[in-house]
Amino acid sequence: MPDTIKVLIVDDHPMVAEGIQSLLESYDEVEVVGTLSNGQEAVDQAPRLSPDVILMDLNMPGLGGLSATEIILERLPATRILILSMHDSPEYISTALSHGAKGYILKDVPTDEIKQAIDAVMRGEQYLCTGASGSLAPKQGNTREALTGREQTILLELAQGKSNKEVALALDISVRTVETHRKNIKRKLGISSTAGLTRYAMEHGVLQGTGHSF
Repeated sequence: MPDTIKVLIVDDHPMVAEGIQSLLESYDEVEVVGTLSNGQEAVDQAPRLSPDVILMDLNMPGLGGLSATEIILERLPATRILILSMHDSPEYISTALSHGAKGYILKDVPTDEIKQAIDAVMRGEQYLCTGASGSLAPKQGNTREALTGREQTILLELAQGKSNKEVALALDISVRTVETHRKNIKRKLGISSTAGLTRYAMEHGVLQGTGHSF
């Protein structure tokens, strides 16, 4: 573990961000490198600030926490992202983890638990706060993995007949990243061909849903 853990706080409620910042600054080994108020700012500034850990609010105006998490991890894969949320439902938690978050903390946890979570993800562990872990019982029935928002975006691009290179240009990511997403999409959906992906997109309304932003 590095001598100093650099932490970035992303939350659109200034009082929450300031409260967490003052808590973390009481630890000698923690350096808060910034407090930002939305996901787009986090995407733009994370490369410059190069935090070890990002505390990411889930619901923010503009680019939300989940989309920001995916984009940041594509560009800075070593960053550990902890989701901060008011919601303890299994859907929120499993979705956050499927987007690459290393942990999930409810905003009303005791303040020292935030430090425990940071230490855990710095050790390479996953961290679910007490309230969150209790609600993540294994689900029965549908075992198909859900596509993340980013995978849905890429599925939409591929279903329009774009090549990996064209998708990479459109989304400002590397061709290798597109290829990885493409493999994951095919594995999750059990589809082996591009034509199959297009058919799936049409049948499930993905192609009609071009208005939503991930």
